[in-house]
Amino acid sequence: MSIEVIRPGVLSLLQDSGRFGQHRIGLTNGGPLDPEAFYCCNRLLQNEPASTAVEISFGGARFRAAVDTYICVTGAGMPLTINDAEKPLWTVHPVKAGDEIALDFALHGCRSYLGVAGGFRIEPTFGSTATVMREHIGGLDGDKLQPGDLLPCDRGSQRKCLYLPANHQPHYQDMVTVRVIPGYQQAHFSRLQQRRFFSHTYTVSDRCDRMGYRLEGPAIACDIDGILSEGICFGAIQIPADGQPIVLLNDRQTIGGYPKIGSALSLDAARLSQLQPGGTVHFAPISPHGAHNALHFAQSVTNLQTLLEHKP
Repeated sequence: MSIEVIRPGVLSLLQDSGRFGQHRIGLTNGGPLDPEAFYCCNRLLQNEPASTAVEISFGGARFRAAVDTYICVTGAGMPLTINDAEKPLWTVHPVKAGDEIALDFALHGCRSYLGVAGGFRIEPTFGSTATVMREHIGGLDGDKLQPGDLLPCDRGSQRKCLYLPANHQPHYQDMVTVRVIPGYQQAHFSRLQQRRFFSHTYTVSDRCDRMGYRLEGPAIACDIDGILSEGICFGAIQIPADGQPIVLLNDRQTIGGYPKIGSALSLDAARLSQLQPGGTVHFAPISPHGAHNALHFAQSVTNLQTLLEHKP
């Protein structure tokens, strides 16, 4: 019982909620770049929150069901079809053995999540199924999905065909504002350099991936060339020698020696990961207290969202 990969698209990876507590041995977190869409997919399917799903970047993927089950696709606006019939995203759909599931290229946004009832049954590596290609761990043999791969899953027990109302669905745009929490190295950037960083627009370069988003715009100077390598948190904004910011994401290295002007609020880093190359980014400062409140507010809104039963 499985879902067969016919065409994996640009990049499709098996992900659960991530691999934590392993930085001491050099393993990064992995996990979904857009946790909001990932967790909503599992919630709609009435799965455990961390159940394994497929993260599809940019689209162009096709799958075939070899079991009767239920699926859901959340995230970027990738047109979804089942047996060539268009279906809505953010909605649970029944599929039968032999049905073909296709996701076209994203019209807006960048990452989508394909979940199945009960989650995909993948053996964990170091406590997680999250695929990190650089480390060659997680997923199927630590690699991206390939044509012919079989994704094990159970026969789906009866599920309500829930959906997320359109007014609660995220609207992915080609511009995001990233709130930045200051760090102790911010003092090495003069007031002029900080003003330049926070007042100008940056563009997502074509060198963006799950490790981090390299941006292009006004160069930022620091009064130190480098630091002794230290642990790097999710969302850290490194400023390398060329002065072009790099926002580090899920598959980042665990240590690094570039100075950091601050760290992106996790909520905004998730929206950043939905930008395609050419998208624009603005930075805005936020205090640790403000970041704490923003996270709690976002959690409260999520808890209030209503998942409704689909009425054909």
